[in-house]
Amino acid sequence: MPDGSLQPACKATLKREGGKWLRLIKAIHLSRPEDYLSIYQSGCNHSCLKCHSWEFTQVYNGFWMSTDELAEEAARYHDMVTVKEPRERALMFTASDLCRHCGLCATAGVRGPLCPGVLNPSQVVWSVQGWGPARNIVAFTGGDVACVPEFYAEAAEKIKDACGDVWVLLETNGYGLTRRNLETLASGGVDSLWLDIKAYDPQLYRRLCGADNSTVLKVPELALDLGFVVEVLALYIPGWVEVDEIRKIARLVASVDRDIPFTILAFFPAYKLSDVKPPNVMELVKAFAAAKEEGLKRVKLGNVHVAAKTKDELDLLVSLVGEKSIG
Repeated sequence: MPDGSLQPACKATLKREGGKWLRLIKAIHLSRPEDYLSIYQSGCNHSCLKCHSWEFTQVYNGFWMSTDELAEEAARYHDMVTVKEPRERALMFTASDLCRHCGLCATAGVRGPLCPGVLNPSQVVWSVQGWGPARNIVAFTGGDVACVPEFYAEAAEKIKDACGDVWVLLETNGYGLTRRNLETLASGGVDSLWLDIKAYDPQLYRRLCGADNSTVLKVPELALDLGFVVEVLALYIPGWVEVDEIRKIARLVASVDRDIPFTILAFFPAYKLSDVKPPNVMELVKAFAAAKEEGLKRVKLGNVHVAAKTKDELDLLVSLVGEKSIG
């Protein structure tokens, strides 16, 4: 908190006034490489050592916005949408199917080397994080208090009333998402979940995140059963979350549905793990292979630039996993 004290995020950065929810928000903009409107929230129910957004998730930082104001922002974004996705593609995972974010088609009239070649250059627009399309998805990201689902349900309902054909995605660590809380999210119109499973082993999870993962590991099955579109992320952190852990997470996901999209994201040094090196190309390849061996059909690697720092390394990575597996 500003005075140096500590408070639970659900009390410090979320409140209800005048019959509506308000949330402490750090920023709202069209994000890359996700290609959707991201609402960056302050405050989180985890205290992850590796947090890439700790400046506002672990610190009270932002401005208060009501669910009505969030809906107004979504309506403004709706006017600039260039790609209308079906509900089953209301995911981060599907963004790289459309664009590789080089911007060459819009700025130079040529396509980049990994371009999927499916968009017209007029559909590629500039945002504060670079070039890409604007998809009809509004996402809650950054901090996470999904353990208070009533806020997200109210926000989703108002966003859809304001926009109509916009999908609402929740990027979440899954903490506290019991069946009852997932039912609340569904009742408001939340469409999809990007579930970040940070570790499988409960002791490792607590050391890394300061929380319990017993509810987290049940989310894929519960969410799919309740009709959500689901994708799962695992972050490769050398010395912490490596191939064995990622294999266990992949096995859990495959036991629910082998078609659930699964992204292995390369860690880069941050916050209290600033002295931990990123994974290298072969570490990512081995994790990718492990996920495929567990039966998952849709696996991608993300943040590959932190592992593949040269053209030769990128070429090697592509040769081993294929272009379509690079997110």
